[in-house]
Amino acid sequence: MHLRHRILFFPDPVRDTFLIDPAVILIVVGVVMFFITFCGCIGALRENIRLLKTFSLSLTLVFLTQLAIAVLGFFYSDQARDALGKFVKKAIKHYREDLDLQNLIDYIQKEFKCCGWNNYTDWSRNLYFNCSEENPTFWIVSLQVVINTMCGFGVQSQKFLEAAKTIYTVGCADKAVSWIESHLLLVGALALGLALPQVAGIVLSQILISQIQDEIGSVL
Repeated sequence: MHLRHRILFFPDPVRDTFLIDPAVILIVVGVVMFFITFCGCIGALRENIRLLKTFSLSLTLVFLTQLAIAVLGFFYSDQARDALGKFVKKAIKHYREDLDLQNLIDYIQKEFKCCGWNNYTDWSRNLYFNCSEENPTFWIVSLQVVINTMCGFGVQSQKFLEAAKTIYTVGCADKAVSWIESHLLLVGALALGLALPQVAGIVLSQILISQIQDEIGSVL
């Protein structure tokens, strides 16, 4: 029973933080990019049709995936915001378990001058910042008669106007939307700069494949 209690209150950090670890995300993206560029580079140098087709297909799948995410995010903005909100709130919950995650969240909140996803009370999801009596670790602080500085000295229990005197109270979701709306030209340029090289790579690889096939056909 004691072991089951510990499992319920202290879930496996590897399992829970794997998908929100910035290092893991960068590694996965890096591996995918290496595989695609390797196929394209070696395929072009060796004129290997299989590698070039693999490069073209992989790049096409990546481009279509990005396009589908953009379209779905535009037409289903509320659902996309909710899904991203769940991801961010899970990151807040495991904030103290990963240094890379801490640095990323701190950077975003400092740059956008925001706190949490909806507002600053989202941080009550994290045991280190929640100083309410409902917190299962609160009794440890009370028993030792030590002020838990991780709670911001009770900021989570303060009203909005009172908390606004010491911290940013606006959620990062609203700040991000405002930033995008005021930088539409920059966002469009970044999207175009990301899409054009992919489309060019797909087209050029198909042209090269066609040329190689024509050469093989002329020899035969």
